[in-house]
Amino acid sequence: MFVLVNLKAYDCNSVAIAEAAHEVAEESGTRIAVSPQSAYVERVAATGVETWAQHVSPTGYGSHTGSALAEAAAAVGAVGSLLNHSERRLKLADIAAGVDAASEAGLAVVTCANDPAQCAAVAALGPDAVAVEPPALIGGDESVSTADPDVVTEAVGAVEEVDEGIDVFCGAGISTGEDVESALELGASGVLLASGVAKADDPESVLRDLVEPIS
Repeated sequence: MFVLVNLKAYDCNSVAIAEAAHEVAEESGTRIAVSPQSAYVERVAATGVETWAQHVSPTGYGSHTGSALAEAAAAVGAVGSLLNHSERRLKLADIAAGVDAASEAGLAVVTCANDPAQCAAVAALGPDAVAVEPPALIGGDESVSTADPDVVTEAVGAVEEVDEGIDVFCGAGISTGEDVESALELGASGVLLASGVAKADDPESVLRDLVEPIS
């Protein structure tokens, strides 16, 4: 099970959360990654935790002012990137170009999608994993694995029809160990979460609770 913590643009201590995530990952044997703002990627990576960019642009080197260059993310320690998060939507052609740009820079890619049909569409572009995240549940109190379990199982099936080698993760409302366990039972091999850790008073305690049922 892969746990990817997206810190978004929350007012949080990215390095402290990364240190906690690294410690919990080492102790539990669970793969945990942290995805901070681009300005903090290098400092987060320095903690030893697996570090992911929140986005990379569908471009390479050149005159692309304001872009998030995949090569730059890789150079400061990122090993992967999210693409097409519901808060950073892309056109299908840009997702394809983003996957290519990330792959050329040696970054793994998790491409987000709203529903099973979109999961199949983005899976055809060749990411390493697809994450199903119904927008209505993002940041809420109910997790997708309990509020809408069918969308997870259908997403798993839709992606398998395209390429059985692509992992399927789920996100939106994930915040407890029970949510993670439910996601695993529904066929997901990873989870994305954000506010449950980033806004917690004790992120390390939340992380320990998340992995306890699966470690």
